[in-house]
Amino acid sequence: MAVSLRFASLALLTLAFTSPVSAQDYPSRQVRVIVPFGAGGPADVYARVIAHHLSEELKQTFVVEDRPGAGSIIGTDAVAKSPPDGYTLLVMSNTHTTNETLVSSKPFALMRDFVPVATLNYSDLIMVVHPSVPAKDLKEFIALAKQKPGELNYASSGTGTPYHMAGELFKAMSGTNIVHVPHKASGEARNAVIGGHVQMMFDAITTMASNAKAGQVRALGTTGKKRSQLTPDVPTIAEAGVAGYEATIWLGIMAPAGTPKEIVDLLNREINKVIARPDVKEAWAKQGAVSMPMSPAEFDKYLREDIEKWANVVKLSGAKVN
Repeated sequence: MAVSLRFASLALLTLAFTSPVSAQDYPSRQVRVIVPFGAGGPADVYARVIAHHLSEELKQTFVVEDRPGAGSIIGTDAVAKSPPDGYTLLVMSNTHTTNETLVSSKPFALMRDFVPVATLNYSDLIMVVHPSVPAKDLKEFIALAKQKPGELNYASSGTGTPYHMAGELFKAMSGTNIVHVPHKASGEARNAVIGGHVQMMFDAITTMASNAKAGQVRALGTTGKKRSQLTPDVPTIAEAGVAGYEATIWLGIMAPAGTPKEIVDLLNREINKVIARPDVKEAWAKQGAVSMPMSPAEFDKYLREDIEKWANVVKLSGAKVN
């Protein structure tokens, strides 16, 4: 009996120390960072910055994998079904908070199947049209859209993405009827507008500003509260004719529910160090992105508020899954 009790005590002692030790050893192998959006978009670009610095600081490889499709649902579901051990992470955005309302048939629920890890940054969007569109400014475009209801199209990287919802919010607030044309990834949507196959798009200013400056598209407005430093000559949509309009894109990282708190806290600390680096902040500022540090608890609160915000926008706009 005494021997049995001794072995039982040793077993309990071993269990008591297993979780902290494994968390302290993290990461001991390669970590996958899943981006459920297309290559070359903001999520992909900034995920690679984070992965590079985490690899250097934590002495293990953080590899970025792009898995676009179904408005982020394919890649996100893959992470939801991964072991909650910190070795598979999700790069997410307000696409995910929007989809909580917009897509009822998802195989996952954001706040049930994931835990918040860290926020990365936010940036404005820019509204652009192909040069063939006979509208030199926002008021002319709105007038054109009202003259031709249902004849103009706008591109997005998929249902529920910030580009889609920015378009739906614009339609609702400007009283226009413009047809949504979803694409698999932001690069495809961008090319569709630059190529003249689709007339208009709301895109991340971090990626589309250079195309506007090159004359490949015409910028009609930006979506922030004030003009962007990248495009100081382009008015905000609010000042150009749609009072009160505002939309941004933000990025964060989540992990499968059940991931040990010690690992979540470690990743949060290290990611916050990366986005606070002067060289990272300077590079992002030149691209129109602003670092957005939060604790896991603050990110949790932010997510819940954003879900509610976009639920109201979905209701206001009448947006539906295409």
